[in-house]
Amino acid sequence: MKSDSQKTSAITVLIADDHAVLRAGLKLLISTQSDMQVVGEAENGLQALERVQMLQPDILLLDLAMPGVGGLEILRQLVRTHAGVSVLVLTMHEEENYLRQALEAGAAGYVPKSAADTELLSAIRAVAKGDMYIHPSQTKSLLGRMLPESVASTPSTVGEAALSDREQEVVKLVALGHTNQQVADQLHLSVKTVETYRARAMQKLGLRSRAALVRYAIEAGMIRG
Repeated sequence: MKSDSQKTSAITVLIADDHAVLRAGLKLLISTQSDMQVVGEAENGLQALERVQMLQPDILLLDLAMPGVGGLEILRQLVRTHAGVSVLVLTMHEEENYLRQALEAGAAGYVPKSAADTELLSAIRAVAKGDMYIHPSQTKSLLGRMLPESVASTPSTVGEAALSDREQEVVKLVALGHTNQQVADQLHLSVKTVETYRARAMQKLGLRSRAALVRYAIEAGMIRG
């Protein structure tokens, strides 16, 4: 059983899914972790919005196919009204277009239900730290659809801040879910150099998290369907 101090520091999670059996299973899985706490459940879209308002969780674990208010609309509303709540999508939809729509709407992570037993806890921890989490199989799919044109032809300005070619390459790969080590291996750079390019790019763009970086990459046309 968790102590009071563990509960205070735990990542708080609200589960929104219309299947009671799945909610129970997810709650059981998450509750076994000393650094996580399920603070509530919702069985439809309207209830999810109401309970986010009431409970203010760190993470909303959200199914896209919610009755009433749909998952994408929930995402859009929360980005406007509860920016401090990170949304981790857990869905049966593994097609790339669903992933893209969720990221564009503001999701901080995307995990197929088929991978929940092995990936969900890691995804929750990553999103709680402000990182983006995309399941590896979907990262590969996105990588295969990167723009074929040279990096230099990609729109790369926000205000007056322009990214260098190498900064754009790093941003693109990081936005696709690669770790600094994976980016370093692919670009034949040191991890420290990748970290420098990443930090410099985020500073120029005024971004503070990987989730924001992914949204920028999509809006700038660095990743397309």
